Amino acid sequence: MPAPRLMLINAFSLAPGAYALRPHSGTREDLVMDYGNVAPALAGLEWDVHPGAPATHGQWPVETKEEFMMVGANRLPLVREACESGRFDAVVLLGGGDPGYLEAREIGRRYGIPVTSCAHAQMHIAVTQGYRFSIVDISETHNAQMAHLVVQYRFTEHCASIRNVNFPLPRPAHQGKQSIAQEKAQALSGQPSAMLEASIAAAEAAIEEDGAESIILGCSASYWMQPLLQQRLKEMGWNIPVLEGYRCAIELAKLFVSLGLDASGIAFPADQPRRWRARKPI
Repeated sequence: MPAPRLMLINAFSLAPGAYALRPHSGTREDLVMDYGNVAPALAGLEWDVHPGAPATHGQWPVETKEEFMMVGANRLPLVREACESGRFDAVVLLGGGDPGYLEAREIGRRYGIPVTSCAHAQMHIAVTQGYRFSIVDISETHNAQMAHLVVQYRFTEHCASIRNVNFPLPRPAHQGKQSIAQEKAQALSGQPSAMLEASIAAAEAAIEEDGAESIILGCSASYWMQPLLQQRLKEMGWNIPVLEGYRCAIELAKLFVSLGLDASGIAFPADQPRRWRARKPI
């Protein structure tokens, strides 16, 4: 069976000079945040990546529900274009808050193309590892989006908690707050990182106090912590999986292609389904 062909689509792109945790131009490797961690999942595949539709909400990263809705709508034409091209077997939506995901799945279903996303994939993989997971996330506003996804994806029974480390994304309301980019640079160079230490403490509290059996990282701006957090928890004696969204979404897309699946035609019906239900159970 030939290797699956994947199209990765970032949530948005910012104007040149705007703050960004990843470049919005360059090689395909440049456009995938934390590519060094993601590379093994893409090895041997045909793949491409889109930098994301130009942002219309403002020149800063996304946290509010309004902004998630705007960037989700903006990237739906990119999903349709990828599906119509005939070049790809699956589409992977990058970004922790899953903007536009269900609508993108509806588009993909029309073409027989599976579409995956980060939070959705993490939650499903987490419940294969244990019954309850906790989300370690970056800010109060972003927590609200993650809580919405837990309910929307029907994981309320499995989500033990959402723990907030309060390192928000750079945006006008957060001037003077700690810089995620600086925390990342310090941690990756072996220097102390307050964000990493806060995340370790949050993960341990989720294990001991909330009953978590696996840990999910909420925002893609925090995915760089996955190997560091996994190692530190292991050194502390906690044998618990720590997940991040990019690899989960990529691996799930590969699995769907291998199984010949995209999405249920009952969950995402065609415009004129041959059969229709008179009653839809909730």
